[in-house]
Amino acid sequence: MPLVSTQQIVDSARARGVGVGAFNVITLEHAEAIVAGAEQAGTPVILQISENAVKFHGGRLAPIAAAAAAVAGAAAVPVSLHLDHVENTELLYQAADAGMSSVMFDASKLDYQANVAATRAAADWAHERGLHLEAELGEVGGKDGAHAPGVRTDPAEAAAFVAATGVDALAVAVGSSHAMTTRTARLDHDLIVKLREAVPVPLVLHGSSGVADDELSAAVRAGIVKVNIGTILNVAFTGAVRETLREPSLVDPRKYLAPARTRMTAVVRHMLTVLTSDDAGAAAS
Repeated sequence: MPLVSTQQIVDSARARGVGVGAFNVITLEHAEAIVAGAEQAGTPVILQISENAVKFHGGRLAPIAAAAAAVAGAAAVPVSLHLDHVENTELLYQAADAGMSSVMFDASKLDYQANVAATRAAADWAHERGLHLEAELGEVGGKDGAHAPGVRTDPAEAAAFVAATGVDALAVAVGSSHAMTTRTARLDHDLIVKLREAVPVPLVLHGSSGVADDELSAAVRAGIVKVNIGTILNVAFTGAVRETLREPSLVDPRKYLAPARTRMTAVVRHMLTVLTSDDAGAAAS
């Protein structure tokens, strides 16, 4: 199936009152597992490559983007490519040529007015090239002090920010935290409802690996549309590798990468089922 745009996937999920999973790609095995899990769940999916993943690949976006695009292009379900948490404008400017249909531009380290100015410029650039632009207001925890735990997005400020920047989606701080390895985060569902009512664009939840199934379902019902998931895949990947490498004579990486990929596939299938279940889809009107 040809690549589709993130805008198409997000708009469709929003209209149906369900969530869409956006999963972080670090290696080829991640991309393969994410698409396989989406095929098993029978639902669209977003492959997202973060600025940190690009740094891991020597600062080169094109090779990992091309690999993800090849996997996506062979999928039996709709798949889009998204460039996530971009702070470097030079990387932003590579997005269109790398096959991305959307970018999350992160100027949240700046003060409000500087965030607005930088995000407006990024949105203008993206829209001139037909790209969907996501931004962030309020700070999601777990980013080495750059995002302060406990900060929440104010609905009135969110509405003003969207109007001033022209962004297509907004990542909001409602209680989740990046890089959590336990699923213990509690979300402010009343705040999500207020944000949904105040903001005309789809809401995005970052740091979703630390959020339990019932909390995610409730968040989708309250108004979250795009749900970013990364760390929980790495927990699955690393756990499978550790188990396999207990065999001291094993040297072929395929012998431990295959079970790691299979473990991630199961996680993706489960998470997508949670986000698109009838319970999650019973969105508040």
